Amino acid sequence: VMRSIRSIENSDVCILMIDATRGIESQDMNIFQLIQKNNKSLVVVVNKWDLVEDKSQKAIDTFKAAIYNRMAPFNDFPIIFASALTKQRIFKVLETAKQVYLNRNTHVGTAKLNEVMLPIIEATPPQSIKGKYIKIKYCTQLPNTQIPSFVFYANLPQYVKENYRRFLENKIRENWSMHGCPINVFIRQK
Repeated sequence: VMRSIRSIENSDVCILMIDATRGIESQDMNIFQLIQKNNKSLVVVVNKWDLVEDKSQKAIDTFKAAIYNRMAPFNDFPIIFASALTKQRIFKVLETAKQVYLNRNTHVGTAKLNEVMLPIIEATPPQSIKGKYIKIKYCTQLPNTQIPSFVFYANLPQYVKENYRRFLENKIRENWSMHGCPINVFIRQK
């Protein structure tokens, strides 16, 4: 466990291996929570896929849904079904980890970010609190950060709720490839 913790702290991308014959166990969830707490990028590998009898697309979709359900609300990470014994998709695991690392270093220009995000914010603004309307005027990505971090400047940042932050994060994920890596969204006083 101590070696796992040290490895997670020293890495950029973590590969979480789940046993296909057992499913997600409590130890897997503990490791996932450590990965999340340390803001690391994630690739989930379902190992021993050769031992599973039903390899249909429906079984794959069910397994993926169960993984995403247990690891909610962060569910934007790749899942690969592999077998170390038969060497099935082991190179795909490394290619995916490399792609997730590149996604982690993605930088979005301020002009492009505002061009895409401000119309979305205008169409679905944060809910007003105590009769005060929250207006987000400007957004930018912070340079030289470990994980992609975005700042949205608002007139009343203290009233923006967590669910609206998550909404902004999801819209960023929809428009730019941040698959597998965590995102920080900050609301600041303009």
